[in-house]
Amino acid sequence: MTRYFCVFAALLCLLLPLSASAQVSITDDAGDAVTLDAPAARVISLYGAFNEIIAAMDLTDRLVARTRADELPPEITALPSIGTHMRPNVELILGLRPDLVFQMAGRRAAAGEAVAALRAKGITVTVFDIHTFNGLFSAITRMGVLLGAEGKAGELISSMQSRLDAVTQAIGTVPHRPSVFFEVRYPNLLAVGRGSMVNDVIRAAAGANCVDSPRKLVRLNEEELLRLDPDVYVVQQGPMNPDPLPPSERPHFRTLAAVQSGHIYTVDEQLFSRPGPRSVDAVEELAAALYPHLFDNTGEKP
Repeated sequence: MTRYFCVFAALLCLLLPLSASAQVSITDDAGDAVTLDAPAARVISLYGAFNEIIAAMDLTDRLVARTRADELPPEITALPSIGTHMRPNVELILGLRPDLVFQMAGRRAAAGEAVAALRAKGITVTVFDIHTFNGLFSAITRMGVLLGAEGKAGELISSMQSRLDAVTQAIGTVPHRPSVFFEVRYPNLLAVGRGSMVNDVIRAAAGANCVDSPRKLVRLNEEELLRLDPDVYVVQQGPMNPDPLPPSERPHFRTLAAVQSGHIYTVDEQLFSRPGPRSVDAVEELAAALYPHLFDNTGEKP
């Protein structure tokens, strides 16, 4: 009996370090410690950008569901839908047995309520709150830890940073950064403030957001827009701004410098407003629009 006990104890000693070494842990942007006994193999993202990050790390096969609105990467369209970013179906998620759920912090209480409902059912949820490229790279690093893919996360960040550096190098030192107004929605004009990822996209493209507010989104009246009189007017088109009237056809916009000079650009909402690998695409697109003489506008990246 003593002999068997000794053998069992020895095996236990061998297995315990393996278990401890497989454990992964981070602190998310809500300040909560997130610990898994092993890297997550079954993942659900309640915010589409995280699907794109996971795909960019070549880990799409870890995804087991998607939200109703998410279609990128295209492979996930075959996965079951579990509701929306703000109002996921907790019972459907439970049935899919995820090791980990990623959620983006939101302005609305519903985002926090969804996290609380999932955690109450014993589901591990990680919350990120991304407003800058530094914040994006930090989130990718921590996702790599939770997925046991630190190397792939590092490679993705290195690739993105390299492309950002190429844009900075191509532009060099400019005496004047054009002022940029980024329209989120019209009518009931809504613009991006300094607290948004788009603000960092504008900065990385050597533009200057003319809306001087620390908030992510800012409501403005047309009189304030006329006072700001931006050099460049960017209109996002997508779910929040599905069919915007061209600024040149809006009665009070015709006197804007951007309208008179023709510096109006319509961009993809998801490309610019969703923090993820394609945020670098947004920087390259905007930089080429702001400084066309410095870029090859044939689609080639700098």
